[in-house]
Amino acid sequence: MSLIELRNIHKSFGNNHVLQGLDLTVEPQETHVIVGRSGEGKSVLLKHLAGLLPPDSGQVIVADKHLYEDPEALRWVRNNVAMVFQMAALFDSLTVFENVAFHYLENGGKTLAELQRMVDKLLELVDLPDTGHLLPAELSGGMRKRVGLARALAAEPEIILYDEPTTGLDPVTSEVINELIIRVSEQEHVTSVVITHDMKSAYGVGDRISMLYDGNIVFSGTPDEVRTSTNPIVHQFVNGLAKGPITTGEDEQVKSRAIELMEMREQAAGKRA
Repeated sequence: MSLIELRNIHKSFGNNHVLQGLDLTVEPQETHVIVGRSGEGKSVLLKHLAGLLPPDSGQVIVADKHLYEDPEALRWVRNNVAMVFQMAALFDSLTVFENVAFHYLENGGKTLAELQRMVDKLLELVDLPDTGHLLPAELSGGMRKRVGLARALAAEPEIILYDEPTTGLDPVTSEVINELIIRVSEQEHVTSVVITHDMKSAYGVGDRISMLYDGNIVFSGTPDEVRTSTNPIVHQFVNGLAKGPITTGEDEQVKSRAIELMEMREQAAGKRA
C-alpha cells in the first residue's frame, strides 16, 4: 500500500494553473525523485505533502490519512514529516547544536545530556562531528545543507522531503549530498521525496523518478526506465536537448517568479486567518 498518494490535484495562483489533475504515489521507504523545469510546480507539490499548502481540489493522502480533510492527519504530518529546505533555512543566530536540537529546545522533553548525545549522533551521521559550537555563517553551503538534514532527522520523521538538495553546490559537494541521502534512507528507513532538475542526482538517489510537466506527471519509472524512455518530453529533458516539445525562454522565468510570489501571498493570508 502506498504511503503517499496524490489524487487529481489542482492548484492555481491567479491565472497560473500550476497543478492540473496531478496523480502521484510514493511507496514506503522508497526514495522518489520528482524532476522538471523551473516553474513547473515541483516546490508547490512538495508543500502540499508538507501540510503547508492545500490544493484547490483533489486529495492528499499520507499514511491513509486525508491531509486537508482531517485535523488529526495534519497533526500527524507535523510530527512525522520533515523538510530539508533548498537553502537549508538555518537560524543564523543559533549555533549548529541549537539548530539541530531546535525541536526539543522549543518543546522540551529531553535533558541537556540527552540532547547532547542526540545532536552528536546526528552530526556524526551527516559527517559534521565537532561542529556544534559553530554558527551558520561559519559553514560552507554544503555544510549548511547537512546541518539542515540533521535538524530534520532530530524529530525522527517517517518521511523526509528534500527541496533541490544539490542546487548551488559544486559537483563534488553535490555527490556528498547524494551519498548522504542514500545513507540516511538506508540507515533510518525513511521514505524520501526529492525534487530536483539535476538528472545526475536523480539517477544517483532515486528508486523511482517521476517527471512533472505542464501540471501533470507525464512519466514515472525506475532510473533505467527514465534513462531509456522514448517519451519525447522525458527524452528531451533528461538528455538536455534544445529541440523538442519543451520550450524555453523568459516566459518560463516570469511564470516561476509569479508562482513563487503568489504562493507566498497565499501562505501569508493563511497565517493571518
